[in-house]
Amino acid sequence: MIVRIMGEGQVRLADDHLADLNKLDDELLAEMEKGDGPGFRRTLAALLSRVRELGEPVPDDSLEPSDLILPSADATLEEVRDLLSDDGLIPG
Repeated sequence: MIVRIMGEGQVRLADDHLADLNKLDDELLAEMEKGDGPGFRRTLAALLSRVRELGEPVPDDSLEPSDLILPSADATLEEVRDLLSDDGLIPG
């Protein structure tokens, strides 16, 4: 699967990492619902860090359609809220 982090680029990520990422996504969703700004910031940073750690960068000259789009590290709680579906940022 190809994951785009807004403002950074794309990484190729094996589908078997989704369960791990969904745990962080669930935490992020709960923090957003509570309006926990510091928790949201911490968990968003952890989610993006995990994607970077598990994924392999896609070369900049190879634009592929993104299966998943994540916000940038400096996205606000309101901006991320606009990106969310009922499943959070990561479906499943």
